[in-house]
Amino acid sequence: MKEIDLDSTLFDITEAHKDLIPVLAELGFAGVTNEAMRTTHAKEMTLNTGSEQLGIDRAKIKSRLEAAGYTSKE
Repeated sequence: MKEIDLDSTLFDITEAHKDLIPVLAELGFAGVTNEAMRTTHAKEMTLNTGSEQLGIDRAKIKSRLEAAGYTSKE
């Protein structure tokens, strides 16, 4: 399994793992589907920070990442 660091920016994650763009959008990180937002705002937001700001449960993120074939670390 590939590992995702929850303290990585959404840009870095989606740049390295383009297959996670729809997964993250489904979780509530809709901005990753917009290339302009992904290449600007997503460079500042980590998965941990975004989950706090958007009210997305980290357990749900970890579970969905695992279902997509990834492990996560904090």
